[in-house]
Amino acid sequence: MTTPDGAQAERTGLAWRRTALASAACTVLLLHSAAQHHWGLSLIPALLAAVTSALLAAIGARRERALRAPEPGPASPALPAIASLAVTATAASVVILH
Repeated sequence: MTTPDGAQAERTGLAWRRTALASAACTVLLLHSAAQHHWGLSLIPALLAAVTSALLAAIGARRERALRAPEPGPASPALPAIASLAVTATAASVVILH
């Protein structure tokens, strides 16, 4: 059984959107926590989380467009590395500053 054209691109796009949405939910929780701590340094993890959410959404949209192209090229190895670095920096800031 074969899958219809575009199913892989749609599944990939949905996975990236789901990840970005989960990151946005974490951002809202960090903002709430920063407000309870009277902002200050606890705002830094929330800002990093917001940047990470936007980055994940942008990477996902780019990857989905690339997969929908008539001749999909290979994924750039830099994009997952950049996303991983952003997530790691956000997590480290939560551990250190929160």
